[in-house]
Amino acid sequence: MPRGRYSLHDPHDHTPLGEEHFHCAPGPSGWRYVSQTTTPAGDHAGSVDLAVDALGRPIRLELHAASWQVRGAALDGVTWVRTDPTGTHATEGNVRAHAFTGTSPAFLVALTRLLRLAPGAPETRVRLVAFTDPVLAPLTVDQSWALLTSEVHPTDHGPLTVDAYQVSTLDTGERHTVHIAGDVVLAAPGVELEDLDTPPSVFPA
Repeated sequence: MPRGRYSLHDPHDHTPLGEEHFHCAPGPSGWRYVSQTTTPAGDHAGSVDLAVDALGRPIRLELHAASWQVRGAALDGVTWVRTDPTGTHATEGNVRAHAFTGTSPAFLVALTRLLRLAPGAPETRVRLVAFTDPVLAPLTVDQSWALLTSEVHPTDHGPLTVDAYQVSTLDTGERHTVHIAGDVVLAAPGVELEDLDTPPSVFPA
């Protein structure tokens, strides 16, 4: 069960956004990721609880940020309920999308489990619902993903496979690279892995 800490920053101007303390693990029915986020000053900012099934589909999502809450799952696309800080108003949403995304590195790992890309294969287009900070507002985005390389690196704990993905945001044309080993993001725009207590989990083929 990998445990560690990511630092989060604005991918454009590198303003620090805080940290995400996480643990995650694959299981017989899929993969689960749980984290707590903090502000740059160290104050509690929110939490992430994401579970995907063996095919990578989000079977449960719970986000908290700035007293807002989102609960979601894959249902007729993706479906969610967003609750305001007072708890008196809740709005439901549904989009014919493949999965959720957001600032947490958890979403990057979960999407690679859903896509199961092969090196050199054509880009795969996906529609995602992003929950944007600070109030978890839903936004539908279209991306394309391609697995550029999959390289094995020797480590003290044995060989480690690092996958490099090219991600394109279709409405802006922006492209960036995401590096993932097992169920841990090594580097991505706005994300740096700062600490890792145990090696990444290896997903079954």
